[in-house]
Amino acid sequence: MTRTMQDIISIKLERSFDTMDANHDGYVDWTDYQQLADRYIQAYRLDKGDRRSRALQTFTQIYWLELLRHSGVEADRLTKEQFVTANRLAVIDTSRLNVVEGGGHAIFDVIDGDGDGEISKDEFARFLRDVWRSDAPDAMDSFTRLDTDGDGAISRQEFIRSIREHYLSNDPDAPGSLFFGHV
Repeated sequence: MTRTMQDIISIKLERSFDTMDANHDGYVDWTDYQQLADRYIQAYRLDKGDRRSRALQTFTQIYWLELLRHSGVEADRLTKEQFVTANRLAVIDTSRLNVVEGGGHAIFDVIDGDGDGEISKDEFARFLRDVWRSDAPDAMDSFTRLDTDGDGAISRQEFIRSIREHYLSNDPDAPGSLFFGHV
């Protein structure tokens, strides 16, 4: 059976949920988001007062609150289905937070560990391994796909475009669709 376009986005978001659900209880809550921010901070050895750390933590807090707002539930945790729905709504509602742009820039600034304005292959491998704990066999293949100009590094523009594709593209072969392995 062929997957519908809508299913591709759901599959990507479901994979994100599975990665975010740190204790595997079938829910994501604030502690899962705090743990993600902490993984970035620890992986990149950032001081809590570092502007990149503060920007990431601020984004994470606002993003979580936006997911709750868009989920339509009163609880402080989300099921996979609620997570998918809330993400779909949060990424198109930029009235309070632009998830794609705001998050993309905050994350790029952290991953670009040496501050040279681009993400090297080593920096990307560290991001997948230490932050997302991804060991999907084809995960590093996405580096080459994200590096659309073929210069051996992912520019800020290429990275932001890939985040946009992750959340909004129905194309399973789009570079941003490969963050957690091929759909």
